[in-house]
Amino acid sequence: MAANQTQVFIRALSSSAACRQLVKPPISVFGLEGRYATALYSAATKQKQLDAVNQDLLKFEKLLKESTSLKDFFGNPSVKKHALQKAVVGMAADLKFQPSTANLLDLLAENGRLNKLHGIINNFKQIMAAHRGDLPVEVTTAKPLDDASKQELMAALKQFAKKGENIIIETKVDPAIIGGMVVVIGDRYVDMSIASKIKKYSELISSAA
Repeated sequence: MAANQTQVFIRALSSSAACRQLVKPPISVFGLEGRYATALYSAATKQKQLDAVNQDLLKFEKLLKESTSLKDFFGNPSVKKHALQKAVVGMAADLKFQPSTANLLDLLAENGRLNKLHGIINNFKQIMAAHRGDLPVEVTTAKPLDDASKQELMAALKQFAKKGENIIIETKVDPAIIGGMVVVIGDRYVDMSIASKIKKYSELISSAA
């Protein structure tokens, strides 16, 4: 059923048999949200709307975060599908969204899947990051990094980046790690925290007792 709905979405965005062939994204994303995001990437690419669609989704995501009433309305199971469709179609028109974006929202409302939109947007962000050549890096430390530490970290991260990749660092603070840092580079996870070392040593001591 989910796969069929994705194909309906693709057909809604494309008018010819040739256009219905998917444009493969630079990375694979999975699940129902991933299939919708992939279909949207394909349609937006063929219609040369990729960057504009990305901006549409970011704008819509921001609206949902800022408006509790809007978020509650879309998440209310008692609201009829036709009312949801009317609302999203009207919003898409008012915000001048691209046809690909408007069709996605319309289809999700029709199938009662607006609750999947957050996951779809996150998957689309991943695809767009790969499309741009971004290398997302999440760094968690016990205390905020100073400028000198950030520069040193950036120099070290450049060794992991491929030619043409843009390193995008997101820093977080978590006192629970005590010291050191936890780094997530793409799909790689590196735990260099003091907390993890303490846990490791504790387990070794316990096993030897």
